[in-house]
Amino acid sequence: MADWELRPASAADVEAVAELRAVVLRADLERLGRYDERRVRQRLRDGFEPAHTWVIEVGGTFAGSVALRPAEDAHWLEHLYLAPRLQGGGIGSGVLRELLERCDRGGALVRLNVLQGSPARRLYERHGFTVETEDPVDVFMVRRPRPVGRPR
Repeated sequence: MADWELRPASAADVEAVAELRAVVLRADLERLGRYDERRVRQRLRDGFEPAHTWVIEVGGTFAGSVALRPAEDAHWLEHLYLAPRLQGGGIGSGVLRELLERCDRGGALVRLNVLQGSPARRLYERHGFTVETEDPVDVFMVRRPRPVGRPR
């Protein structure tokens, strides 16, 4: 696995994250008949919250993003995108593990949604997420906090 770091996002990161989102989600959105060149980027811009977002860097270079947004009853894991050339090498698992450990220490439930048929669903299932509900486009998943120090 490549060495990676998380750094807090800033407003200046929005376009890099929006572009990566368009690249990463394109195949799944096209398969679902939902890809729109403008909308895929604009949805990210409209919901981008730097205060709850981190940039993933590999070798000091932008490689991805992840957000963990606090909500009433849980934290929402959002915008976990990794450059395609880096996928499958353990970086996504490492980032996810770090964020989930933070949530476990706080006893927080974590929710997310993933597109139907996305290979990312397997990643989330390996980290303890289970399906809560689904519709023709999205699968909504949840992960209950685990006692700190307990094996995954």
